[in-house]
This record gives sequence, C-alpha cells and structure tokens, in this order.
Amino acid sequence: MNPRPDEEVTDSPLDWVAEHIRVYVESDGAEGHLRQGWPTLLLTTRGRRSGRLRRTALIYGRDGDRYLLVASNGGAPAHPAWYLNLTAHPEVAIQVGAERLPARARVATPEERPALWRTMAEMFPPYDEYQAGTDREIPLVILEPAPG
Repeated sequence: MNPRPDEEVTDSPLDWVAEHIRVYVESDGAEGHLRQGWPTLLLTTRGRRSGRLRRTALIYGRDGDRYLLVASNGGAPAHPAWYLNLTAHPEVAIQVGAERLPARARVATPEERPALWRTMAEMFPPYDEYQAGTDREIPLVILEPAPG
C-alpha cells in the first residue's frame, strides 16, 4: 500500500486501542510494541466502503519473514472490520517497532492453517477459546512483506 502523503489515517474507534496506537506511533514503536507481554504491530488497511485508511493494533506472530494475524474479534460471531477491509483491499501497511513496510495480506490455505494456528495459539492461548466459542472459522491472515 502506498498511501498518498496527504491521506489521513483513522485510528480504531476503541479508546484503549486508539491510546495504544498513539503511544506506539509517538515512540516510533519503542513503547507499545508489547501489549500485556504480547507483541503487537500496527496494521493500516483501506476501508472497503469508505476507501479511507484505517489503523489498528494487533497481536502478531512470525513465520519466517511473514507476519501472522488472527481475525478473532474476541470470538464474536462476526469478522473484525480490519479483516473485511483487507479481504477487499489486500495491499496493507504495517509498522513493527520502528519499521514501516508495505505488505500483501492473504488468508492461510486449509493446508497452512493448522500449523500456523498452533503457532498463534501457543503464543496467545485465548485464540483456542475464541474458536471454540464461535460457529465461524476464525481466519488466520498471513502478511507477506512487499519485496524491497
């Protein structure tokens, strides 16, 4: 994703997430990259309806050079807005610590998902509880950094 320099980014409407993002951005990732001990990144997507840039903070894992996200929405029956946005516009931007990079998002294939899910659930055990508590299969998203 290559946003225009004049494009405004709208942060999460959840107060605690917006505060987390503020600290992360203001400290250039020196603070806020851990949330209660879990690593977090900032994900910027393009709104599927509005076309505006949307930013949120998410727990992430790694698989080689790839970043992993779980679209759990706390186990709610609906997918989170950030997931719906990246399925419509898979070109995203991420900030991991001080590093900012473009990436392409995709959902893990059925073959990839079990091993990657284990990676994420071992890091953040509530993911298994969230999956058990909802009828939807919670998507596991792979962010592949754009070649530099």
